Amino acid sequence: MTENEIGTRVIEAAIAVHRELGPGLLETVYEVVLARELTERGLKVVRQAPVPITYKGIQFDEGFRADLIMEGRVILELKSVERVAPAHKKQVQTYLKLTGCKLGYLLNFGEEVMRTGITRCVNGLEEQPLRPCASAGEKQVPTTGCYVAGIPSP
Repeated sequence: MTENEIGTRVIEAAIAVHRELGPGLLETVYEVVLARELTERGLKVVRQAPVPITYKGIQFDEGFRADLIMEGRVILELKSVERVAPAHKKQVQTYLKLTGCKLGYLLNFGEEVMRTGITRCVNGLEEQPLRPCASAGEKQVPTTGCYVAGIPSP
């Protein structure tokens, strides 16, 4: 399964969870329910996965904990806030760089509509054109950065 196929399941599951529970609950509630939903959709999910970092040649086993990692390839950072801050997007980009993963999502369950709370972050992932019928002259989504609906976000 490719990162993009995993990503499709993630988005579908996040929308389903948000429709059922609505906005405004604690992040941990969405984490446990989304992990269950993704598992039911056939994905291997690890919650609060410790990710080691190396600093000056010394490895620290718990550099950070990723909220959810799917199939060892896609990272999810969950929030339940009124507004996502630029620091949240940078956090996901840093997680991608440290793990070597190419795809991550910042999912803000605090939004009224989940679709507006989904930020896709990539780190070297080869992307498809924005539309299946895009001609060779049309722009593709860059391979590094965070995007909401294909538009780079600050």
